[in-house]
Amino acid sequence: MYYPSFNIGIEEEYQLIDPESRELLGYVTQSMARDKMVVNERAPNADLASLIREGAVSAGTPVCEDINEARDKLLRVREQMLELGVAGGFKLAGAGTHPFSHWEGREDMLAQYRQMAEDAQMIARRILAFGLRIHIGVEDRDLAIDVMNTIRYLLPHILCLSTSSPFWFGRNTGLKSYRAVLVDSLPRTGIPGAFASYHDYRSYVDTLLRTNSIPDPRRIMYDVMPHYRFPTLVIRICDMLPSARDVLAVTALIQATIAWMVDLRQRNMSFRLYDRTLIAENKWRAVRYGLSGNLVDFGIEEQLPARELITQLLERVEPLSRRLSSWHELKHCYTILERGSSADQQLAVWRNSGEDMRAVVDFVIAETEKLA
Repeated sequence: MYYPSFNIGIEEEYQLIDPESRELLGYVTQSMARDKMVVNERAPNADLASLIREGAVSAGTPVCEDINEARDKLLRVREQMLELGVAGGFKLAGAGTHPFSHWEGREDMLAQYRQMAEDAQMIARRILAFGLRIHIGVEDRDLAIDVMNTIRYLLPHILCLSTSSPFWFGRNTGLKSYRAVLVDSLPRTGIPGAFASYHDYRSYVDTLLRTNSIPDPRRIMYDVMPHYRFPTLVIRICDMLPSARDVLAVTALIQATIAWMVDLRQRNMSFRLYDRTLIAENKWRAVRYGLSGNLVDFGIEEQLPARELITQLLERVEPLSRRLSSWHELKHCYTILERGSSADQQLAVWRNSGEDMRAVVDFVIAETEKLA
């Protein structure tokens, strides 16, 4: 009987912050090359401004066998980025949005944003959002599609734990994940539809390519999808998180949830499929209220506190997590449930500081710098 590797890849997008003004200088994204994610070493005496103008500085963790290796590699990448910050005179921050910086109109607009703006015009020009992408190894492509179809239902639960973008252009948006609003305004984003097979999914991708709707598969950015090049399932719904501990907890939850879906399939059991419009209802609730709101349990057709439903999910996947030797990281999700998400923490700092956005930036920087 076939079982996936469930190996792990973590891609983060870091903000580069001016230590005096707390304004955004640029950002760093992680990339995948050949068979693994790679780290590009910092060139001696590199001109940071030139790197930002040319595009994103690349960093990343290798594909990891388990959560323990992922932890070691993630902390090493963050350590290297912090060292780069000391050399380059900037601070490192992780959050779904910057609380007050504007981007449009800057001459040093990143190459990736210039390319996106050409495609989506005004919609893309207002986007300055930072995400966390989790790759989990599911080598069988048809099995990956099956898991994609079923895990869609639980994506809002995962988003509730990983919201970190309550502010935008100096305002409290009233949302816990304004990044999701920004990203979902682009085409081929959000909750995907269900696909009958990997052939069905590839037919969809190939149709977009043949009709010149997209230049390459990278322009498809659904909240969950099989990677166009690597044998992984990619979860893209999460905001970038400042705390490495939070990142690892959410990663362990995603890995264990995918393992649960595979286990059900191997035992000839099925997780009920729901229409994307129903799942989108729960996603909106996650975007708006996060852990403080209710999600709809469509099985019993009742709304329940998000914390209660997430607790049920954690209990369901605990046996799989222990089998994957990741429970020591996943159980931190209970701390997030009690403490609140990063968005909740940022809002508390904002209120306690007299609504000072610079204090929020300082908090995010401090959380990102913690490597314990």
